[in-house]
Amino acid sequence: MFGGIGAPELIIAGILWFPLLGAIAVWVSLRRRAKRFGYPNTRAYLRAAPRTDVEKRDAVNIALMGFAGLALAVLFKPFVLAAVIPLFYGGRKVLYASLGLGIVDDDTSGA
Repeated sequence: MFGGIGAPELIIAGILWFPLLGAIAVWVSLRRRAKRFGYPNTRAYLRAAPRTDVEKRDAVNIALMGFAGLALAVLFKPFVLAAVIPLFYGGRKVLYASLGLGIVDDDTSGA
């Protein structure tokens, strides 16, 4: 059916490609969120502290997405590559929001 490709080859291809596609899907999702919240790029969105309640809920969703990916990585080790980034950035944003930190990226005080 697959022209000589057997089950072991399909399993290996799935183990290699599925986490890569998952990482790409996470990045595209984060990029859409950054545009929706009005950030100039994804990096600025990930580095910024949440400003509104909607962004705080979104930060929790990002952290939970990373946690779910790490839970899945217990079964399939390559998922660690796709799960660590949303867990780190989502967790950091949640921590900033819980501490009430409004971290300013640009110093406009003139000092």
